[in-house]
Amino acid sequence: MGAAMRRIQAGNVLSAFGLGFTVPYLYVYVAQVRDLGASTAGAVLAVFAMAALVVLPFTGRVIDRRGPLPVVVVASVLASAGALSMGLSGSVPMAVLSAALLGAGTAVMQPALATMIVWCSSPATRTRAFAMQFFLQNLGLGVGGLIGGQIVDESRPGSFTLLFAIEAAMFVVLAGIAATVRMPGCPAIPDAMPENTEAKARGGLRALLGHRAMVQLCVLGFVLFFACYGQFESGLAAYGTEAAGIDPATLGFALAANTAVIVVAQFVVLRFVERRRRTGVIAAVGLIWAVAWLFAGYAGLGHGSQAMATAAFISTYALFGLGEAMLSPTVAPLVADLAPESMVGQYNSAFALVKQLALAVGPAVGGPMGASLHGPYIVTFVLFSLGITALALRLGKRLTPVQDQPSLASRSRVVAKHQPEQGGLVEAAA
Repeated sequence: MGAAMRRIQAGNVLSAFGLGFTVPYLYVYVAQVRDLGASTAGAVLAVFAMAALVVLPFTGRVIDRRGPLPVVVVASVLASAGALSMGLSGSVPMAVLSAALLGAGTAVMQPALATMIVWCSSPATRTRAFAMQFFLQNLGLGVGGLIGGQIVDESRPGSFTLLFAIEAAMFVVLAGIAATVRMPGCPAIPDAMPENTEAKARGGLRALLGHRAMVQLCVLGFVLFFACYGQFESGLAAYGTEAAGIDPATLGFALAANTAVIVVAQFVVLRFVERRRRTGVIAAVGLIWAVAWLFAGYAGLGHGSQAMATAAFISTYALFGLGEAMLSPTVAPLVADLAPESMVGQYNSAFALVKQLALAVGPAVGGPMGASLHGPYIVTFVLFSLGITALALRLGKRLTPVQDQPSLASRSRVVAKHQPEQGGLVEAAA
């Protein structure tokens, strides 16, 4: 990695470390520690999600006009203010306002950091750069959550204030690191997107919606996030406790297994992914997740021993982690490679918005199903997983060979030779 990329990744892991301190405990903090009630805690979580949905539609255009660096700095300052005020919140209005600031700031960071990674990488190194980002995010969240769990004490509100203060400090550090990054130009795959010229001419949302490959990728992304992340802490957790009889404490082990698989397998998986078609990898993830949901079905509906049910349930989270490790160097770089150079921020923001929508709809649909409709819940998400495979294979027909498999670009050397009689440059693959 170059100096700019090292700083971006360092800021990325520190911000994830700060989030890990507070995210698992936000509901308990608002409802019990501040004694604002379960309904207020639910409203705070809803505002946190809704703030992202409000700001993301405008984020991409600002990134493309002003550059990602100032957007990261401003978003970090907003998130820091939200975290610090949340740690001091003693009333409903203050808690809701803090959630809005924190949600908006962290949401804007995602596409801005992704755009910085795109600008500081080449098509050949982009896959590994996004894999490193995902690895460091999970490592930071896991370590932050582990340390935060040793600090929190429900009988001492000050312990939670300390957690939020640490989170706020990490966001300030991210802003400081981002401000020192010297951004290069934005490299792109030559001719990777034939519609580049037309898209630049039209610009904005119309250009994005007219790009069929990107629209199909957004649909695929919604299904991916809906069938996985949207179920982790809602439908799947409810299903595990209600249908499989899993002890709530075991959910922590399941999430730990998920993180452990990502951390251990990320770079082993990366070697497998780098030389293969991206859509083929995504299609394989759909099959892996279908098996994961079958494991969950056995845990709750297999009528085996409690030990077998627990092992199957933990294996479900582990298989999800394997799929996530395969997706991290695949989906985000594909969004970047589909984007015209002048619209990288808008493409990243659009995909972040799709992710946020899936994370909002997923718990609303999966929570009630996982708690009461056990059989239909498993069947539904096995079908969603198989749908991922079908959508990925369909998307592959829309991509150029280099978009689907960037390693092809490094196998052929592109030479520009001057032809005066035509008055320009002609690129010929040698």
